Amino acid sequence: MMDILDPGVIGIGPATLMMFGMMVVLLLTGMPLAFVTLLVALVFAIGGFGTMAVPLITSRIYTFVDNFVFVSVPMFVLMAAILDRSGIARDLFDAMKLVGGRLRGGVAVQTIFVSIILAAMSGIIGGEIVLLGLLALPQMLRLGYDRSLAIGVVCAGGSLGTMVPPSIVLIIYGLTANVSIGDLFTAAFIPGFMLASFYVIYVLARAYLDPKAAPPPDNETIPNQEKLRLLKGLILPIMVVIFVLGSIYGGIASVTEASAIGVGGVMLSTILRGEFTYTLVRDAAMQTLATVGMIVWIGIGATALVGVYNLMGGISFVSGLMTGISDNPRIVVLAMMGILFVLGAFLDWVGIALLTMPIFVPIIRDLGLDPIWFGVLFCMNMQVSFLSPPFGPAAFYLKTVAPPDISLGDIFKSLLPFICLQVLAVGILLLFPAIAVY
Repeated sequence: MMDILDPGVIGIGPATLMMFGMMVVLLLTGMPLAFVTLLVALVFAIGGFGTMAVPLITSRIYTFVDNFVFVSVPMFVLMAAILDRSGIARDLFDAMKLVGGRLRGGVAVQTIFVSIILAAMSGIIGGEIVLLGLLALPQMLRLGYDRSLAIGVVCAGGSLGTMVPPSIVLIIYGLTANVSIGDLFTAAFIPGFMLASFYVIYVLARAYLDPKAAPPPDNETIPNQEKLRLLKGLILPIMVVIFVLGSIYGGIASVTEASAIGVGGVMLSTILRGEFTYTLVRDAAMQTLATVGMIVWIGIGATALVGVYNLMGGISFVSGLMTGISDNPRIVVLAMMGILFVLGAFLDWVGIALLTMPIFVPIIRDLGLDPIWFGVLFCMNMQVSFLSPPFGPAAFYLKTVAPPDISLGDIFKSLLPFICLQVLAVGILLLFPAIAVY
């Protein structure tokens, strides 16, 4: 078996195809990605190099899980889990009536603003889409919004957690690429809001150009007492965002420390609101355990696989292939974006980041490009993967809470304009890196 899998015997090209083919076959059986990558890594390590290669796998795994910044991941997931179970998001959505109440398409715009604030509080997307699917979608459908527009706003807005700091996608990229996560957060700030502004412009254009897309604005005057009540729903979320991001950007706390501040802030908010219970904490902790366990296991498997592939000479092989595409670095980056886009239709973003970034980032550095900029570009690309068929997770999250008459086909069809906006944002960021690395 050693001769069969030894890249020195069969060549790195055929070995790469065999490794990729084995992964595809195992994934088609329904085996989780984490176990697929770990099994393939063990097979090729032992089959190509003998049992002496196993310590390499274990040492790489230890390096991955031993990183102090990784502690921030369960913290931000816990923040999101607590938000899911509290009434903070509901009050925040109600308070945003003050922003969008007098606009045609105001509820859709309001939904996007809520998405931004929720993304800045937690940095993940699944629970956010479900929350907006329960809060915003029924209201938009009841008011007479075009169904496709309402669905697209919920899914696209709910996916902004990928881009808006403190994004967990950025944290995982920073760990994998060995770059400053604080710098990544700073670089992603403007591109994230640029994408959100594209959504707002599209919604307003649809609303004012097509009267059937959105109902006329509600010109009913809100009493001052009601305004004060609504404003209270903004105070706690905004304070959490200011303390988390302000402590990072101000250099007061590291990302890990800021994540702990965020958890404390959200828990204090639930106490002040009278929602803090043992059941809430237990359920949030169990959800965090399941989510972070999945991320850790995928990380272990992907880290082991990349280590074995590097031992086989695979990273040098892929680097030669990529740089041989063109002398223009932008064309090479465009090819990488194409690969990530295809992978995004079939794999989870965690697996994509941990499998590809150890290969792509050294190439980016060799080309003289900024890995911080590339990290933001990667996150923008993952935005597209969250909405893209056949396995766009945003559509499946929304389907769990959408009315029964809305099919997955309806959801994916509704997402096409927003996917086009995401691709436009990727193109702009590719052409004008200064948007991120200003």
